[in-house]
Amino acid sequence: MIDDEKERRNPRDVTRLAAGALSGVLAGCAALATAELASAAVRPQAGPVVAVGGAAIDRTPAAMKDWAIRNFGTQDKLVLQLGILAVLTLFAVALGIVAPKFRRTASAGVLLFGAVGAVAAVSRPDTAGPSDALPSVAGGIAGSVLLYVLAGRLALRPAGPEPTESGWDRRGFVIAAAAAAVASAGAGAAGRALGGARTRDAVAARNALVLPAPASAAPAIPRGAGLRIPGVSPFITPNSDFYRVDTALVVPKVDATSWRLRVHGEGVVRPVTLSFDDLLRRELVERDITLTCVSNEVGGPYVGTARWIGVPLTALLAECGVRPPSRGGAADQLIARSVDGMTIGSPVEDVMDGRDALLAVGMNGRPLPFEHGFPVRMVVPGLFGYVSACKWIKELELTTFDAYDPYWVRRGWAREAPVKTQSRIDTPKPFARPRTGTVMIAGVAWAQHRGVDRVEVRVDDGPWQEARLAAEDSRDTWRQWSLPWQATKGAHTLTVRATDRTGAVQTERRTRTVPDGASGWHSVVVTVD
Repeated sequence: MIDDEKERRNPRDVTRLAAGALSGVLAGCAALATAELASAAVRPQAGPVVAVGGAAIDRTPAAMKDWAIRNFGTQDKLVLQLGILAVLTLFAVALGIVAPKFRRTASAGVLLFGAVGAVAAVSRPDTAGPSDALPSVAGGIAGSVLLYVLAGRLALRPAGPEPTESGWDRRGFVIAAAAAAVASAGAGAAGRALGGARTRDAVAARNALVLPAPASAAPAIPRGAGLRIPGVSPFITPNSDFYRVDTALVVPKVDATSWRLRVHGEGVVRPVTLSFDDLLRRELVERDITLTCVSNEVGGPYVGTARWIGVPLTALLAECGVRPPSRGGAADQLIARSVDGMTIGSPVEDVMDGRDALLAVGMNGRPLPFEHGFPVRMVVPGLFGYVSACKWIKELELTTFDAYDPYWVRRGWAREAPVKTQSRIDTPKPFARPRTGTVMIAGVAWAQHRGVDRVEVRVDDGPWQEARLAAEDSRDTWRQWSLPWQATKGAHTLTVRATDRTGAVQTERRTRTVPDGASGWHSVVVTVD
């Protein structure tokens, strides 16, 4: 009888341990659901998972960011959020297991989770104010109280004339746990519904937008610019396929009707604040421009061409009295600030040297997608995106490189980063098994704002053979190329290199993306059957 009593009261009872783990998970879910509901009233970026994830991105070394993009591509943000949720789940399970014995300590652990989220939220560069801490605080309190209540149901009860089977209030725990699950699900659903309502105006404004006809339309794409070779990237990249590399865990949905752009800083004689309608009333131009991400490895996918519509940035800056340094201007760096806190610095000299630097409002004939910066983003041909392509832009400040380091420069990337001359083999793919006979080797090459003059291909260690270049649209766009190859049986290495219009040949020297972009020749290995 005594042994049975001890067995019923054993805190290591498997059922009780499982219930403890469940109580921790339920407390974590309650915390997240409450935080989501609260963030709908504040702003989506204030939610704890987004805030902690953003803080993690801010503090991650450049090499690790590069590794994440290389291995996970555009899914890197999803992987980060899933990783955060996995860690939180393990933390919640651990707290739930110890909660029956250390009730107050475990509840304090949930509060600690809320405190971490609050600190992360208010430390982000896009923080709207102290209110950003509220979702995490509210979630921490809700989760802490729930764990304390559930742990009370798991406490062993003194032996009585008719003790329960396991010595703890199983029925009370089941009722409380079920009620908590229902309440958390309801809070989460309400949070998502309210969050959707906050973005409804932004979506409606974009859907209703009809872009004005540009005063200067892009020339028609020349015949022969697209070679129509199977496997080669299309000359114009569809919006749905255009690469997206940024730090935003939640894509900002900005209402164009309330959006404003402020232009100010050193050398700005006439500061201005413009509405979206003010921009649309200005003279718009349309240009085909290829963009490249600095995280693009040799042969990588983070490059694409679109037809952009926007306001010429040079003209706007000139109206504000801005002059480039070569003409006595006080500022040599243009800082673009995004609504998500991102800061991107561009050389004023490059922005104002006559190239088609734009405040873009349209992409491939439609308003910018939210993922690509709606309502307004910067596009500057010839510069890597991290020093030119600010999305969801809200401010332009003229300053100097000595006075201010933008987001990526503070993390080890170069201050100035012109796009390097690069080429890529699109077909045949690596490890392909083509048949003997004529095999078309083809791909793309780019050297924005310089132009591509030649592409050469080498088979194994043989001589370089000049490929046929497709027609050039402009020096700001990539060019397709092709070379028919008489393939013979066996394994072969195909290598490509490009020469830009300055006469510079793409370097063989292989470097990683940090600090100013990858370099080297792209090669693929194939086996001919």
